[in-house]
Amino acid sequence: MELSKNAQKIMDLVKEMSAIELNQLVKALEEEFGVSAVATVAVAGGAAGDDGDAGASDEANVELTEIGQGKIAVIKVVKEVLGLGLKEAKELVEKAPVIVKEKAKNEDAEAIKVKLEEAGATVTLK
Repeated sequence: MELSKNAQKIMDLVKEMSAIELNQLVKALEEEFGVSAVATVAVAGGAAGDDGDAGASDEANVELTEIGQGKIAVIKVVKEVLGLGLKEAKELVEKAPVIVKEKAKNEDAEAIKVKLEEAGATVTLK
C-alpha cells in the first residue's frame, strides 16, 4: 500500500515506539476521535504474538511479586506504565504482591515485566 508523505512519516515514528507507547497512542486516538481500534489491535496482536509459543491465551495479568531494593524506581515505572499519580503508584507498589495490570496483551505484559525487573522488582505473569 502506498502512503502519503505525512502518513509515511507517522508510520516510521510508530515503528520506533515500544508496545506501551503504542498502547497509550491507541487509547488517545480512540478518545480523541470516538472510535475503537479493537479489530486493528486484534490483528496486530496476532501478528506480534506469532513467536512459536503455544500459550492458550493472548492475555496475562502482571503481578508485582516483590518490590526489591529499588522501591522508588519501581514506583516510577508503575506511575509511567499505568498513568497513575505518584501517590496512587506508591500505594499500589506497597501492596505487593499485587496485580498491577489485568488482562494485558502478552506483548504489553512482557514489556511491563521487563521495565519493572529493570527497576529491581520481581514480576510474575499469570
